[in-house]
Amino acid sequence: MARYIGPKSKIARKFREPIYGADRAFEKRNYPPGQHGFNKRRPKQSEYGMQLMEKQKAKYTYGILERQFRNLFEKASRKGGITGEVLLQLIESRLDNVVYRLGIAHTRNQARQLVSHKHITVNGQVVNIPSYLLKAGDVVGVRERSKSLEVIEDSLSSRTNYSWLDWDGEKMEGKFMNCPERADIPENIREQLIVELYSK
Repeated sequence: MARYIGPKSKIARKFREPIYGADRAFEKRNYPPGQHGFNKRRPKQSEYGMQLMEKQKAKYTYGILERQFRNLFEKASRKGGITGEVLLQLIESRLDNVVYRLGIAHTRNQARQLVSHKHITVNGQVVNIPSYLLKAGDVVGVRERSKSLEVIEDSLSSRTNYSWLDWDGEKMEGKFMNCPERADIPENIREQLIVELYSK
């Protein structure tokens, strides 16, 4: 499947946020790319432009393509609750994202690769589908023969704890306790703008 493999600093500058993590190039030039990027007299953004920008930011942050993102939105709109929050909860429950949140990978791209290359298990079974949606109580672990991989050990040394995930360092597996509340999701995304865009 096609993925964005271009310069990430340029994308971060486009949204004026380090959406891919710490970035020295972004810190030096935190204005949009292009010859008019530093122009302070840029035209005011329309309402549609703001909504589209927010959707694009969410897609690039989580590494999801348009069709998958649209399908997730439609699934969220059919569920009860606030559509925007449900959408983010569904995205957060994707296997590649949970592998990243557990600290098994440094980035979501790296997490996707670990899943695709069959290094990750769900409830003891190897799953190689990055978009696999986890349910409360599912256990995500590192495959036995992959536990000694340097890239995984290096990543686990600097992991962050999240309230909806329970990590067992000895077994190298984590439990997906429940879908996170909106307040617990650290990404700076205005999901209501995405809902307004798709509702037109």
